[in-house]
Amino acid sequence: MNYVSTRGRVSPVGFAEAVMMGLATDGGLLVPAVIPQVGRDTLRDWSRLSFQDLALEVMSPYVGGEIPREDLRGLIARAYAGFSHPEVTPVVEAGGLKVLELFHGPTAAFKDVALQLLGNLFEYLLQRDGGHLNILGATSGDTGSAAIAAVRGKERIQILILHPKGRVSPIQERQMTTVLDPNVHNIAIRGTFDDGQRIVKDLFNDLAFKAEYQLGAVNSINWVRILAQTIYYFYAWGRVSGGDPDRRLSFSVPTGNFGDCFACYLAKRMGLPADRIIVATNRNAILTEFVHTGNYEASEVYQTLSPAMDIQVASNFERYLYFLHGGDAAIVRDLVEQMQASGRLTVKGSRLNQVRADFDATAVSDADTLAQMRTTFAGSGYILCPHTATGVWAARVRGNAVCLATAHPAKFNEAVQAAIGQDAPAPESLRGLMDKPTRCTELDATTQAVREHIRATLGAVGAGPA
Repeated sequence: MNYVSTRGRVSPVGFAEAVMMGLATDGGLLVPAVIPQVGRDTLRDWSRLSFQDLALEVMSPYVGGEIPREDLRGLIARAYAGFSHPEVTPVVEAGGLKVLELFHGPTAAFKDVALQLLGNLFEYLLQRDGGHLNILGATSGDTGSAAIAAVRGKERIQILILHPKGRVSPIQERQMTTVLDPNVHNIAIRGTFDDGQRIVKDLFNDLAFKAEYQLGAVNSINWVRILAQTIYYFYAWGRVSGGDPDRRLSFSVPTGNFGDCFACYLAKRMGLPADRIIVATNRNAILTEFVHTGNYEASEVYQTLSPAMDIQVASNFERYLYFLHGGDAAIVRDLVEQMQASGRLTVKGSRLNQVRADFDATAVSDADTLAQMRTTFAGSGYILCPHTATGVWAARVRGNAVCLATAHPAKFNEAVQAAIGQDAPAPESLRGLMDKPTRCTELDATTQAVREHIRATLGAVGAGPA
């Protein structure tokens, strides 16, 4: 399997190189040159597999033999050994809802599903091929803690994570800053998540700096993040449909960075019997506006009760644009240049019709988020996190939708308290965090400030230039 850039100016690379490259060297995102197809008989077979065995089957054509099958099986087994539920991502019933629970990993958020696997892949490839990796990422809350949990203490890896100061939940902040392993470096930037994402992209696009400091990506610009997230769509479909290829399901996906939505889109392109992909946003509704109007225009980032979705510029949107335009990288480059020049891009006509065929979209206010949390709890006793609640609210018009529960509600107790007047019971992984010592550096939200900090930090730990 070869991977190409959405901007078309990188020679095709294999799976291992795609994992380590993260962001393509032309500034684009890596995508598979060909999307593997899954037939009806395979769907039936897959519906009977465990999550781990399904992961092996879904991933194998994308890996393309670069990792021996039994080695890949072992990486998958290690990635999910620490999950607290035997099904890894179970589908549960809650007051008539079908909820795909994605929060049973070590940091109680859906990011664990991909990042536990990516951390093991990094370690495997570095041990096999030699060298060191310095991971740089930005987080709106959950990616940072999941990435840190995935690589803490691993040899050959240093990790630097940027989070927006005061714009993540207290639990999310402590999940990152209480990890004191010497290879973990937390940075609170005085700005927004979009600022952090911009800084990371700036530094990755500085090819000399990226090479000098051996930078790798854990944000959903890394292809493995997307690939791993396709697994649970096939898994949920199998559990709900009973393996009937004629049973089509819709999925309601809370989103900010569009990674989970794109993973569902990819699974559908592979052959998953998906009906509608429901894009659920909060007040930061750039993706909803795009689906409705074809206009993708960044504006102010608003703080909401669902902070992990407080994003205007969605990293994975470019991957969708690539497939929407039939793999024409020149068109993607033009659209990206429009966005960079004016803060806006537009699709029209048949392309917009295709967008509307691919997705439904709803923007959900804080008031509606709280109302949904109250309604679900009153009807079933099930506690939704505020992000999950946006997806449940958005899915109301489609009774056959599976709603993604992206984080454990205990991570957002202020919102839970406001909605139902009580705390969500905390899983073991979240207990005692507020009493632990912390370590974090605060910086201005500028590329230069972060660049200088990386030089100083990696030089101090001996993980800088080779």
